[in-house]
Amino acid sequence: MRCHPPRLVFAVFAAGLLAARALAAAEPPVDWVDPDTGHRVVRLSREPESASLYFHQNPFTPEGDAMIMITPGGLSLLDLKTHALRLVVPGVGDTINSSSGILMGPKTRQVYYTKKDGADTWVFATHLDTGAIRRIAKLPPGGTFSSINADESLLVGAGADDGQPFGIPLPLPGAPLPQLKGPDGHTMTYAEIKETRMNDRLESRRPMTLYLISTVTGETRTLFKTTDWLGHIQFSPTDPGLLMYCHEGPWHKVDRIWTIRTDGSGDHLLHPRTMNMEIAGHESFSPDGRTIWYDLQLPRGEDFFLAGYELATGARTWWHLQRDEWSVHFTVSPDGTMFAGDGGDSEMVAHAKDGKWIYLFRPQAIPDVAGIRAPNSGTLIRPGYLQSERLVNLAKHDYTLEPNVHFTPDMKWIIFRSNMHGPMHVYAVEIARTAKPQ
Repeated sequence: MRCHPPRLVFAVFAAGLLAARALAAAEPPVDWVDPDTGHRVVRLSREPESASLYFHQNPFTPEGDAMIMITPGGLSLLDLKTHALRLVVPGVGDTINSSSGILMGPKTRQVYYTKKDGADTWVFATHLDTGAIRRIAKLPPGGTFSSINADESLLVGAGADDGQPFGIPLPLPGAPLPQLKGPDGHTMTYAEIKETRMNDRLESRRPMTLYLISTVTGETRTLFKTTDWLGHIQFSPTDPGLLMYCHEGPWHKVDRIWTIRTDGSGDHLLHPRTMNMEIAGHESFSPDGRTIWYDLQLPRGEDFFLAGYELATGARTWWHLQRDEWSVHFTVSPDGTMFAGDGGDSEMVAHAKDGKWIYLFRPQAIPDVAGIRAPNSGTLIRPGYLQSERLVNLAKHDYTLEPNVHFTPDMKWIIFRSNMHGPMHVYAVEIARTAKPQ
């Protein structure tokens, strides 16, 4: 299972590997129709090793006209109509090492990011139109920031109290794997290496702090301390006082998904486990803030659902998936009527035989038979399944780089990152089909 804590130790933008990839690969196509799906695909990035943001991090302006992306020169703004790119924050290189500390403000046209100043790491905000730069706060040693709340008054972050990076070391996408042996003597796969290192990190029980930062004063205050490994921290897109966090580690071992108020109240486990080897994770809010969606497996690697938890009522919805349809990440459209997934390879938790696709999903509820309802049906899980459509063939994609998926605000395209042509680039696939599959 590939679950990213807010900042992994490995750097996505390792200069030597990137240069080698760029030289080895031919220029990828700019615009084509996928022959296997009939959907149009467009390359949005101009330079190799450009990246879109992680699936639950908002890359879009409040007006929905543009999107932030990572390019070798820094943070660039993509006009979603013309596809023109403009550098807005120079100097990503050795100042920003992953997409975990990069967010578009939900209310203002400001992009928030981290940048080194000597030995210190600071959070900055740059206005996209005026270029005005604000230095907001210095992060605690080894800390990160992960999300910004709905009114842009608070940032949330976490850090290990020893000041050291709190993620896990992993091989870079495309790099040779270390030859590590499992208990039975076999050479471990990437997924097995990651699982082992996640367990080791969990069992280290390093003290951590979850903290809040005022975007106005820069004041940092502790929300709580723990020896659990925290990650996947994100604010509600609509409720400024609600955030979600997870307990990182092997998913079948941890009680993962939690919500809490910014005043420290309401600490709540969202999905208690009822089955041994049951897993739930890669959680994210719906755009309207009403529902938390997450990957649910009962048990791990056997039966697959995209599960929803309605915050106001506690109502649950489970959309069933087939093995090959399982995706590393799922995201929901702005109007809540569609989902997208980024597929997965055969080494991952679903062990899919043919799962390397960008997917579009349309939920199909299972109705009561003849309109006859159980007396307590309103308190039970609402069942259904996801009707899938393949949008992009990722047979040549290396899933040590996770594609991640975002619906554009107009719901006409799905954006993802891929190395299917060699170096990493940012692409968009049109949801409307252009031609019949060949």
